[in-house]
Amino acid sequence: MSRATIPDPVAAGVVAGWKALDGASLPDLELRADVVIVGSGAGGGMAAEQLAAAGLDVLLLEEGGLYSSRDFRLLEAKAYPELYQESACRKTADKGISILQGRAVGGSTVVNWTSSFRTPPDTLNWWRERHRLSGVGEEAMRPWFEQAEARLGIADWLPDPNPNNAALARGCAALGIAHARIRRNVRGCWNLGYCGMGCPTNAKQSMLVTAIPAALEHGARLISRARVDRLRANAARTRLEGLEGRFLAADGVGETGRRFKVKAAQVVLAAGAIGSPAILLRSGLIDPGGHTGTRTFLHPVLLSAALMPEPVEPFNGAPQTVYSDHFMHVHALDGPLGYKLEVPPIHPLLAGITFPGFGAAQPALLRRLPHLHATLALLRDGFHPESRGGQVRLRGDGSPELDYPLNEVLWEGARRAWLSMAEIQFAAGARQVLTVHEQAGLARSWGEARGMIAGLTLKPLLAKVVSAHVMGGLAMSGDAESGVVDEWGRHWQLDNLTVVDGSVFPSSVGANPQLSIYAFALRAAAALRQRMQGVKT
Repeated sequence: MSRATIPDPVAAGVVAGWKALDGASLPDLELRADVVIVGSGAGGGMAAEQLAAAGLDVLLLEEGGLYSSRDFRLLEAKAYPELYQESACRKTADKGISILQGRAVGGSTVVNWTSSFRTPPDTLNWWRERHRLSGVGEEAMRPWFEQAEARLGIADWLPDPNPNNAALARGCAALGIAHARIRRNVRGCWNLGYCGMGCPTNAKQSMLVTAIPAALEHGARLISRARVDRLRANAARTRLEGLEGRFLAADGVGETGRRFKVKAAQVVLAAGAIGSPAILLRSGLIDPGGHTGTRTFLHPVLLSAALMPEPVEPFNGAPQTVYSDHFMHVHALDGPLGYKLEVPPIHPLLAGITFPGFGAAQPALLRRLPHLHATLALLRDGFHPESRGGQVRLRGDGSPELDYPLNEVLWEGARRAWLSMAEIQFAAGARQVLTVHEQAGLARSWGEARGMIAGLTLKPLLAKVVSAHVMGGLAMSGDAESGVVDEWGRHWQLDNLTVVDGSVFPSSVGANPQLSIYAFALRAAAALRQRMQGVKT
């Protein structure tokens, strides 16, 4: 099948009469709905399909634009401004961590690398015991994981890993370190390797080609380029009456000057673990315990690059298919931070702003891109007593930022992670290893790398830290004093507000969170549907 003959379900649906509108071209509007959902990523998309299928009048609002496979051209310069928050340049308040988050209809599911893990049992047990969430144990969550996996084609990836991922497998095998394959949410994947720029073949089972089309077929309405400013509560602050916001221009940055208001029986927040807390903060709807926006977690990611003797072409093939959880289990869950090892794809633009070096040094490295491999270590934060995450706050213009201090607990984990990755890369046959830190140079042996890593200064901007996983900020809890929502995502004070994104997690997940969000969103939507049966505005 050629690209020209690939079916485009989004374009076909629009032609067929979906109620999908672009806010850039709309006048001022006042709308009503049974349920208004803010955000169309993993949580919002799943909730929209479930609630629309139940016959409810669902209005889905998305800050980003509506794109389809015909718009995905495998071009970084096009994809990042269109599909990511802040053109893939979102950063924490001190600029110490770069954050990749999607911003389009389908949210981060449009641009993620398809890695699909269930919430680890030890994480679920921690939430159940420490946060008194009795219904979120492994067996209780199993049906929701199974439902999400069946709906989204999540299954074992059977083809051989690309050479980039095979290097991690080879190094782990040489050192006797347990490793395994990553399950992916794809159907008919072409194995291109450009998942982070939108899937041009519709193989990735993102919300854009699964739940959102299904919701629209059931009569849901979608408005893209619609930024929600605030929620409106009644005088007693026990219920929401609706929300209001503004329409964005076609470039996704400017504003049209036109606004919208929505009145709804139920509000579902799914704007992400930075966006959802920010909406509540702008609305002045902070829980009595002051937890709104606090304990936001990122899975801080450290990187180690390696030059391999053979071409690995890190830009070709399924981006993430091998992982190791060995270092997650070396210490107690609440001890020194564990980390998950995975392999990122490497494309020129992101490589240029991520890898260290100035002047001629970095271009010299990037000219060897076909031989360049990288391993990443995803730190599991939120369990150690000193791993407190960060806090979402508002800038003067009302836009959100995440303050995320990097403390000694995180830095100690970072140094261990760099050492582990370098050893594995040399065991895989690397000729040279480069810790992604501005003071590091190319090491030609494991001993040289070990000495170099021991001497690195641990501070923001010298050490490159990135993340694509944002969690927490509106945490689930067993009572209204210790969190923001209950275990079904229902706000403790605002009884017609449900939160269905990663902000509900009381800690980091310890694995790529998309499947966790899908499962918890399905569970929350089912509970909301039951509460709303027979209820209309």
